[in-house]
Amino acid sequence: MQLALERISKKVGAQPWLHEMSLAPRPGAVTVLLGATQAGKTSLMRIMAGLDQPTTGSVRVDGQDVTGRPVRERDVAMVYQQFINYPSFTVAQNIASPLKLRGAQDAARRVRELAERLHIDMFLDRYPAELSGGQQQRVALARALAKQAPLMLLDEPLVNLDYKLREELRDELAMLFAGGESTVVYATTEPGEALLLGGYTAVLDAGELLQYGPTSEVFHAPASLRVARAFSDPPMNLLAAETASIGVRLQAGPDLSIPLPDAASKALTIGLRASALRVQRREGDVALQGRVELAEISGSDTFVHVHTPVGEMVAQLTGVHRFVLGEEVTLYLHPTQAYVFDAAGNLLVAPRRATEA
Repeated sequence: MQLALERISKKVGAQPWLHEMSLAPRPGAVTVLLGATQAGKTSLMRIMAGLDQPTTGSVRVDGQDVTGRPVRERDVAMVYQQFINYPSFTVAQNIASPLKLRGAQDAARRVRELAERLHIDMFLDRYPAELSGGQQQRVALARALAKQAPLMLLDEPLVNLDYKLREELRDELAMLFAGGESTVVYATTEPGEALLLGGYTAVLDAGELLQYGPTSEVFHAPASLRVARAFSDPPMNLLAAETASIGVRLQAGPDLSIPLPDAASKALTIGLRASALRVQRREGDVALQGRVELAEISGSDTFVHVHTPVGEMVAQLTGVHRFVLGEEVTLYLHPTQAYVFDAAGNLLVAPRRATEA
């Protein structure tokens, strides 16, 4: 199925909710809508589903204009942040409902398979009211997956689940989507979720579509500062800089040997992902002296916040590291791992990836 949004926009009163954009999710693949709360993800999904009409532009499915066609006349499966289940049906009946509508012969097997994948097989005989919120959301997910609609829309479906289960289901969903034929559109505020699901990513901010492409390309080559901010967790370290004979000079800091385009603006911004900073020196590294302001351990990583002459910085260090608040620390970076943005916030230079070397 080829879904195409052509120059659509959305206004509510005089307020623009979606600025004019065109987007055609890749058929049979996952497209992640990535952006902060109120970026426009839900508004865009509602237009895709037929729940809302765009103020301008058109929605096409396989070349046919379906802009005014209501959702009940479209073959779409949807899962929202807030679970929606049939209260008088058992869990098994909820999951089986779309299978029975299309006369599937193996409904019982498929229900059991989906329930096991989503860790709700022990609840098949219960009613939704007997389940926790997270369990009910998994029922809604299973029912949507059972429908096998050509277009599946998931609006932050894991946001109400506990952290451990969310991590498990991300892996499961990535495998389920990879083996399916549906065009999947998945909204999230979490860059890590986009990277795990892979496929394609559309970055939204304040109702604007900033960039769309293969997820790895958007992550490694964000077109602008706005994209880099949206697609970094923890946030990318952004440092004021200017052009210099060697390449780039950090304000109140060292020079970085970074080849720049001839037309580069004098005022620049350097971007450094937290994972690009180290506390052990490597050949070619540049040193930044600083003072520890906060250190926290999350999973297998340590995040250390450091005050330096060039600005506040966050380093993501693999493993468990112990720091004393206020102690002096040296952070190391390599110029080849720096992003460079021009005065307008557009990407000038991105780090070379290993596959490009």
